[in-house]
Formats: sequence, C-alpha cells, structure tokens
Amino acid sequence: MIAAVLLVPISDAMSKSLTGLLSPFEIAFWRFAFQMVMLGLFIVVMRRRLARGPWGLMLLGGATMAIVLSSLIGAFVTMPIATAIAIFFVEPLILTVLSGLLLGEKTGWRRYVAVAVGLVGAVVVIRPSWDIFGWASILPLIAATGFASNAIVMRKLGRHMDAISMQFWFSLVAMALIGVGFALLGQFQLVSFSGGIDTSGPWGLLVFMGMFSGLTFFLFAEAFRRTPASTLAPFQYIEIIGATIVGYIVFGDFPDLWTWVGTAIILASGLYVFHRERRVARSA
Repeated sequence: MIAAVLLVPISDAMSKSLTGLLSPFEIAFWRFAFQMVMLGLFIVVMRRRLARGPWGLMLLGGATMAIVLSSLIGAFVTMPIATAIAIFFVEPLILTVLSGLLLGEKTGWRRYVAVAVGLVGAVVVIRPSWDIFGWASILPLIAATGFASNAIVMRKLGRHMDAISMQFWFSLVAMALIGVGFALLGQFQLVSFSGGIDTSGPWGLLVFMGMFSGLTFFLFAEAFRRTPASTLAPFQYIEIIGATIVGYIVFGDFPDLWTWVGTAIILASGLYVFHRERRVARSA
C-alpha cells in the first residue's frame, strides 16, 4: 500500500503534463490501454492464468476506475496535484462508511463522527479552491467516491481472482467504456478514421505512464485483496507527501494555508478512524 501511494503522484504528474495536448478522457483512455497491455504481457511471460470473476462486478470495477481517472485528470487540468489529492483524501473516510454498509465491517458512531469531521476538512480545502477553479473542485470528490466503491468491488472479487487478472479486466472495461464514448463523438486526437495514427503524438510518455499505472494498481489490488479495506485507509495519506514534492518540483505548485488546514483535519479524522479500528480489533 505504501509503495502504491508513493508511485501514484508520478503517474499523476505525467497525466497533468499531457492535459495541454489531450483531453482528460483521451489521456485516461490511453493510460488504461497501455496499462492493460503491460498487465497482459506480464500474464503471458509469467505463464499465469487469466482468471475471471462475476461479470457484473468486473463491469462495475472497470466503470468506477474510468470515473476515478477521468475525474482526477479533469481536476489536474486547472488544479495543482497536491490540492486535488487533498480533496481526494476523503476517500478513506467514504470507504469506512461503505465498508460498514456493503461489507458488514463493524463501524461505530465514533468513526461516523470522524467521517463527518473529515468532510468538514474537505470543505475547508474546496471553498477557496472553488473561487479559483470552480466546478473542477468537485471532481476529486467524485473520484474519491469512485475509488472507495472500486475498493469494495476489489474486496468482493478477491474471492474469485488474483490482483493481476482483476486489474487487467478493470483496464479493459474502463478503456472500452471511454473508447466507445469517444468513437461515437469522434473526438480522438491521436487516432482517427480519416487521418490514421498521429505519429508525432506523445506516445513514449503514454507508454511510460501505462507502465507506472499497471504497477500501481496491481499493488493497490494486492493490498485490498489481502487486508480489510478500512485497515488500509490511513496508509493512503502518505500520498500527500509525494504529491506535494512532485507538484512543486515539476510544476512549481505548493499548497496554500487553507489547503494545509483542511488536509490536517482530514488526516486527523482518518487517523482517528484507524485508531478506533485497532482498538476494536484488540478487543475482539
């Protein structure tokens, strides 16, 4: 889990650097496409079996991943990476609620209060961002809800399939959903029926981004498959460190005071949830 969250900002930086050339949906499409290719090559080289779970869950998993990546990249168009990730950090709190509602994991009233406090922290981050970035400030919240839902799907699919197979199918479904939408609208920039393939496009960066994404989501899937979702939630907060460093080095962005205040509230809420999880586990 720690390795995954430290790799995420690198992929995010590559996605943000491409927003000046491609639309968020096309970036997400190619990211999923090359991620799927990398995972497929790994399956072939390692002679692993491509497992398959219930189609409903696999379709839901792919759809939620399409929502996550498209929303985050859409936010990166106008927002600093660290600010978008700070808002996205409500995801572990949403995951705590969904774990209780959908997985039957015990969640007491104290943790629900912590979730409410964490959402207040998100509002602290969003409010000044709203004045600057407008509706883009909501996109990380949409991504957070999608990622929390995807984590629930991974927990359920973990009974039927391994992490590599899971992420392969998620990537295929997400790519197909975004691709069908783009094909109907005719808005692909790098590939078209009339002009063919644009060989001058940023293909090298797209392939590299797909490799990083494949590795990252494989690590996420392995973590959620092996461990209760609510237990893993606090480790995702390490991502803010990488996001801040990468955002500052690559784009010169640094979070303002209110972003740090809101992030601190969200972190404190998440850490309290983690503390309650450990106490409940010891009591049990």
